Amino acid sequence: MDKNYQLKVKDIKKSFSNDGEETHVLDGVSLDVYKNEFLVILGPGRCGKSTLLNIIAGILKPDSGEVQFEQSAMEKEKPEIGMVYQRISLMPWLSVTKNVEFIMKIKGVPIEERSPIAQHYIDMVKLEGFENLLPHQLSGGMKQRVGIARAYAAKPDILLMDEPYGQLDAQTRYSMQEEIINIYNSEKTTIVFVTSNLEEALFLGDRIILLSAPPAKVKGVYEINLKRPRDMMNTDFMKLRKEISENMDLVI
Repeated sequence: MDKNYQLKVKDIKKSFSNDGEETHVLDGVSLDVYKNEFLVILGPGRCGKSTLLNIIAGILKPDSGEVQFEQSAMEKEKPEIGMVYQRISLMPWLSVTKNVEFIMKIKGVPIEERSPIAQHYIDMVKLEGFENLLPHQLSGGMKQRVGIARAYAAKPDILLMDEPYGQLDAQTRYSMQEEIINIYNSEKTTIVFVTSNLEEALFLGDRIILLSAPPAKVKGVYEINLKRPRDMMNTDFMKLRKEISENMDLVI
């Protein structure tokens, strides 16, 4: 893994006001994201993980602190960022292929170039043969695959994934975890993946950033030096699971 950073999150603080009541969500969160790594942000539910991801994406502004991207005089000022959410918003009237092509249409990719690019990523997420189906004809896991294909078709430098498998059944979730690792190994796009599931974090990540209960702070940073594919019953896997679990906050 290349240890040159791709972005730095520096002392991010964020609060929300509701009916005059202030809710502190992020309290001085700092972390680095390295080029080509699979970084997992782990923490209890509603601790601000999604808020942090939206700040990285530029969707939300922090109250203080900054997100600093690697810059070079020969490169664009800000990297291209793709996002995959827990609930994939597909165009219900468009086929699988047209949904994947849609992001390229927005980016101004010539029409004759869209189809082969879309097909490449449809094949990559193993949806060949389903190109002409509409979203209502797809399972939850298949919809997620379309969302992943669409995100990659935009050629992002960094892919942000916000608990994308949280609503899937256990078997489909495990299958999708294996699939995203295969895609990551093939594409080598930097991934920042949010989850509240410790086993998922350990199965996927090169590193894990552990956040506390809100207002969130960084409680720990863990290098996961386990070979892939990972066995959840492996002794080293179980040892790391115990170590991180004992440091995690519970939110009831």
